[in-house]
Amino acid sequence: MGTSQLLISGILVITMLSFVWGRWRYDLVAMSALMACVLAGLVDAENAFAGFGHPAVVTVAAVLIISSALRDAGVVDEVASRISHLTTTPILHIASLTAVVTVASAFMNNVGALALLLPIAISTAKERKRSPGLILMPLAFGSLLGGMMTLIGTPPNIIIASIRADYSGEAFGLFDFAPVGLPIVIVGFAFVTLIGWRLVPRERLVYKDDGSDLNAGVYLTEALVPASSSLVSKSLGDIDGLDEDNVEVIGVAGKRRFARAVRADYLVAEEDILILRANPDDLKAFLNKHGLELRSTASPTFIQPSPDNEIMAEGVVRNDSPLVGKGVEFIRRQTGRTLALVGLARQGRPVTQRLRQQVFRKGDVLLLHGDNDSVDQQFGILGLWPLMRRPINLNRTRKIALASGIFGIAILTGIAGLVSLPIAFVLAVGAYVLTGILTVRRIYDDIDWPVIVLLAAMIPVGNALTSTGTTQLVAESLISVTEGLSVSLILGLLLVVTMLLSDVINNAATALVMAPLSIAMAEALQVNVDPFLMAVAVGASCAFLTPIGHQCNTLVMGPGGYKFSDYWRVGLPLEIVIVVISVPTILWVWPL
Repeated sequence: MGTSQLLISGILVITMLSFVWGRWRYDLVAMSALMACVLAGLVDAENAFAGFGHPAVVTVAAVLIISSALRDAGVVDEVASRISHLTTTPILHIASLTAVVTVASAFMNNVGALALLLPIAISTAKERKRSPGLILMPLAFGSLLGGMMTLIGTPPNIIIASIRADYSGEAFGLFDFAPVGLPIVIVGFAFVTLIGWRLVPRERLVYKDDGSDLNAGVYLTEALVPASSSLVSKSLGDIDGLDEDNVEVIGVAGKRRFARAVRADYLVAEEDILILRANPDDLKAFLNKHGLELRSTASPTFIQPSPDNEIMAEGVVRNDSPLVGKGVEFIRRQTGRTLALVGLARQGRPVTQRLRQQVFRKGDVLLLHGDNDSVDQQFGILGLWPLMRRPINLNRTRKIALASGIFGIAILTGIAGLVSLPIAFVLAVGAYVLTGILTVRRIYDDIDWPVIVLLAAMIPVGNALTSTGTTQLVAESLISVTEGLSVSLILGLLLVVTMLLSDVINNAATALVMAPLSIAMAEALQVNVDPFLMAVAVGASCAFLTPIGHQCNTLVMGPGGYKFSDYWRVGLPLEIVIVVISVPTILWVWPL
């Protein structure tokens, strides 16, 4: 190994270990790797930031913006609501919702598609008295599967297509992934629908509505009893219809006191703070019925929205959210007192401490009260994935048709080759702004900037692997180790290694590292590079073993009440099935 090869190998190993360790955010790790390559002379300083103009980076950013527009216009939400009645049996329930998220994920960001379907999954689970844990893991896995079918379904496919274009002069087309992805999706969908959910531990599948475990959408909240409330001087046992309201009073606190449990004969006093357990719909009805006021840590200086514009919104704390490790005071500072925390659910368990005492964790589900006009921006600042919101939209039907039409035209324009796909998507974003589907201030809010930085930084690092001859050397070493094995076995090994990497590090980073290696292996074997690139594309999307492998997995962890070990119980057999299906399919569709 030469000096440059040793340097790039060392930088890459440290980078990968840092990704797995998770101590620093992945975009910072990627940028540090790029700077190390520049200082070591492996990447020219003039080309260090060329990745920001790469078609893959532009396409990923545009897809995220389009996903936001489709969500706001209610396109996928409308489709999903029309099939929500198909939930009479557990299998039908899982199949109907998973089918929608799978198809949606083929044409929009899979995290955005999952976030749209989560509220419907949770509400229908409650309606049918089923545990959310029955539905949410198949839903998350369906969103990952759906992304395999098209170029735009997931960032790894965009990256693989761009790397192929750099290598051969022609990128994979929009539907070139479908001949391999569709069989995988069909078999994977059948697995999670008929078998996968049965592998989730039984305690996660048992519906509980007794308050001992917090089902998704049921929060610990606080409400102030003003002098005008009908509850003043009433005992808790005398509150009419408390059981029918589906609201539980679990304690009472004064303005400066900790919450304490109380008996049914406790007399409610003015300025008491009731500690309630309820879902958002029942909570709002209960507050209105008894003249109570939502209470939060931001309430002393909270800027109350106008009555016709206020909403309650639910969101999940992302892995990279600035809320992680922070207290409720952080929300007050960051949102300028325009968003108030009124409820918290954590990992499917009830929260017993006061809201002001909480330190947030990734996967926490927050219920917030604020103004409809600013909640999207605030969610972006706080790093929350939206679950449920109730904005007033008088032109929703028109927007659904318009948003769908613009997106369809962009897809057809790209397929016809009139313009490149990145250009088509950027034009679609412009059309969304001109038609009022997206506001100017919202254009950049929904771009996952750490992912953009990750892509832009790792593209030059990946190129350095090739320019120094490292990928060729590693490929030749792997081939010598696997000498005597058939090409199909080597292809399967490449797929398995990519899968394992994707389970612990970002899937885009996995694709960026493994794609050049796959090309070098194919060249050393003197075979077509396309099946090897396709194996990397499939493997990078198969993050089914851990909740940290993909944000979709993290997104359902709290609402579903899952534990870390629950994922591999379902994900391991699914990945084995995918390997068995994908290797012969790849070799048939893309001959050696």
